[in-house]
Amino acid sequence: MAKFEVYQDAKSEYRFRLKASNGQSILASEGYSAKAGCLNGIESVRKNSQDDSRFERKKSSNGKHYFNLKASNGQVIGTSEMYESSSGMENGIASVKTNAPNATIDSI
Repeated sequence: MAKFEVYQDAKSEYRFRLKASNGQSILASEGYSAKAGCLNGIESVRKNSQDDSRFERKKSSNGKHYFNLKASNGQVIGTSEMYESSSGMENGIASVKTNAPNATIDSI
């Protein structure tokens, strides 16, 4: 089953990553100063992941594909890993759409 992992980084900021049932990380958040903000970010992912227009498809300077998931206010909620192809990126978006709404939340 897919899950959101909530953790603190080296700067003591709270972050989450959405992992698919196979353990692959499919979306990672920005840092939050409080755990409550991080949990709100997860709820925003659940809601906004169901709207394809919230996914910003991008290409990095080295030619790899990735996407940002944005809230209705345009703020980036999460960023994907880098993909070799646009089809891999689209599979990642499909995975977020499928997994985010019912993923459990684990604190590590």
